[in-house]
Amino acid sequence: MFRRQKLTEAQVHDILKTVTYPGYSRDIVSFGMVKNISIEGKNVGVLIRLTEHQPQIADEVRQSVSAALRSLPGVGNLQVDLEMPPAPAPQAEHEHHGHDHHDHGHGRQAPPFPTQEAQPLPGVQSIVAVASGKGGVGKSTVATNLAVALGLAGLRTGLLDADIYGPNIPLLMGVDEKPEVTGDNRIVPFFNHGVKMQSLGFFLSDNTPVIWRGPMVMKAVQQLLQDTDWGELDVLVIDLPPGTGDVQLTLVQTVPLTGAVLVTTPQNLALLDVQKGAEMFKHVNAPLLGIVENMSFHQCPDCGTETEIFRRGGGQKESERLGIPLLGRIPLESAVCDAGDAGVPVVVGQPDGRAGQEFRQIAAAVVDVLTNKPQRPAVKIIN
Repeated sequence: MFRRQKLTEAQVHDILKTVTYPGYSRDIVSFGMVKNISIEGKNVGVLIRLTEHQPQIADEVRQSVSAALRSLPGVGNLQVDLEMPPAPAPQAEHEHHGHDHHDHGHGRQAPPFPTQEAQPLPGVQSIVAVASGKGGVGKSTVATNLAVALGLAGLRTGLLDADIYGPNIPLLMGVDEKPEVTGDNRIVPFFNHGVKMQSLGFFLSDNTPVIWRGPMVMKAVQQLLQDTDWGELDVLVIDLPPGTGDVQLTLVQTVPLTGAVLVTTPQNLALLDVQKGAEMFKHVNAPLLGIVENMSFHQCPDCGTETEIFRRGGGQKESERLGIPLLGRIPLESAVCDAGDAGVPVVVGQPDGRAGQEFRQIAAAVVDVLTNKPQRPAVKIIN
């Protein structure tokens, strides 16, 4: 006689991975919300723990979890328990006039970002993330030129390529070698154009794709960040992958960000995505230092006429909406692309060109923002 196979904790665990947190693409298992699974015959019990008081979210999660568990063959009675912190004390009336970082504008509260305190990176005074809501906007080019421009301004600068799936820093910075590891298992960063740098690309062959799940990506970011022997740095620039996923979450869990620079292009689609990135950094209390509008315009090499190919003023309007500076507008010109392909950032290769001048001005603006933020360590200028 055929005997039905018993339910296992692994089966329940796997089916819970299909339950996404409302409004986000990540599942409740990867967020660490599943705290206990119990199985007695056909009966299944699950304990889910939220990190914030969110009754509406709790109801949605409970319904989704119940539906997922019901899809398992042989399930009998279900016990889905949810825990969450008590409701916060009412805020004073004047506090509601500011921006509430728990509100998405549609009654949706913040996602369950882990609450453990990020630890400072020894020897590093400031950490600046360069991010974009979508790919193809030139984020890595901006990160590279910003880091080199900060070095030219006299800061001890590092550059971390955290774009795990598309590590471009080795090409953009003109380094094609394998890194050394010290006796105490510290990775020695490469040094070029006045900047210390680290990237997963240094560990891969040219044609090796990175086909990793979230936990592996998160671990790789932590290792590159913490196991590299950065020494003493005034500022570490981190080139993030596009979007709002595992790498961004891991970064804000691991180290306290001094701030983030958002890269966009002028068209509406890119601006819409940069708004999502801005919301993410607000949720994790990372200050937004400003916006860089890349591919902003094309300047005729003969007559000097500037033409906004995509649209006009998108970055300026978005900076005003977010209440942060527009740090600079990078022109759409072949010199920027050619410099990146040659491994010589345009701020070094053609410092007097329009793009080179803009990148130096952006670096100066970032230094100004960092040195005037009293809640963060000051950036020390080296004479």
